[in-house]
Amino acid sequence: MSLLLVRHGQASYGAADYDQLSGRGVEQARRLGDWLARGGHRFETVVVGGMRRHRQTAEGVLQAFDEQGLGLPELHEDPGFAEFDHEAVFGAYINANADHPIVLASRSGLPQDVAAMLRAALLAWARDELPGLPESWQAFGERVHAAGQRLQALAGGSEALVLTSGGVISRLAQIALDVPVERAVELNLSLRNSALSEFHPHAGRLRLGSWNALPHLHGQRELWTYY
Repeated sequence: MSLLLVRHGQASYGAADYDQLSGRGVEQARRLGDWLARGGHRFETVVVGGMRRHRQTAEGVLQAFDEQGLGLPELHEDPGFAEFDHEAVFGAYINANADHPIVLASRSGLPQDVAAMLRAALLAWARDELPGLPESWQAFGERVHAAGQRLQALAGGSEALVLTSGGVISRLAQIALDVPVERAVELNLSLRNSALSEFHPHAGRLRLGSWNALPHLHGQRELWTYY
């Protein structure tokens, strides 16, 4: 059994409504679907985390399959694969550290400055330094772990496709690799939009087979995005 987990296409970073694909995100999803269809992938199970960007990415994949005369099963929505409330996490960190150099530098909008702030916020969340959030780091991990177990049962022995978010995929990878929270945060920030990561069930748990692959964007570096 192969479980392919995909981080959604590029969302609308910096816009009033983040939870929708940008034009580049739509193209990433379409190219992903075309690569999967032409590569012989035939999914018996397709799962979305329920967010708009997850479903829009799935729609791009579905369109590519339809164009090649292939079908996909009806989408199964599992809220366990929904992303954590990133606005709450990052907002709480910024409010608690308004004068910190990392927060001040992130206002530049430069990728390296934003990434530094995101890393600091995620680590603070993981260390329970941001009280009052709608979901703790531990609760998020337990939710994702349970979703992974449901996915194995739902897929049976077939190939499954999951359209979800970077936080979810990185927590599953953390569980699979048994690494500390610092590595989980690094895994999260490394994931590119529409990237494929492959997991395999083994001895009652998931094992990581591949990570953060973009075969559908080969030769298209302008479509490689993180935010």
